[in-house]
Amino acid sequence: MSKWLEHSVQVEVDAPIDLVWNLWSDLEQMPRWMKWIDSVKILAADPDLSRWKLASGGFEFTWLSRILKLEKHQIIQWESVDGLPNRGAVRFYDRHQSSIVKLTIAYAIPGILGQLMDNLFLGQIVESTIQADLYRFKNYVTQLQMKS
Repeated sequence: MSKWLEHSVQVEVDAPIDLVWNLWSDLEQMPRWMKWIDSVKILAADPDLSRWKLASGGFEFTWLSRILKLEKHQIIQWESVDGLPNRGAVRFYDRHQSSIVKLTIAYAIPGILGQLMDNLFLGQIVESTIQADLYRFKNYVTQLQMKS
């Protein structure tokens, strides 16, 4: 049995929704701001599928993810179909001069691992990590805008 843990974080980015959407929806660019994601490769045979690699602190996990819902400027929803069990969504909110990005992720912790680890402690690490990733995304967008 697995136990699912879920986390939601968000950030307001001082950029129009077009720019925010275009950057985030290019999944292969995610390692630029998500430090725990080592690589993302879209499968040529099916662009709804992508191979993800997470590498952090000596751990390495991979999974195959399928896009379940994609609505421009609104949502990218996914679930893993192989490998590390996870699912989630990135939601986008247009605030005209700025955009809000809300990331929700859920992942399965195998029963035995869940018993060995304090889920609250693990949850705090994951939540602070993905919040930091969103701040890195915000800074990435700001730097891009300053260059153009």
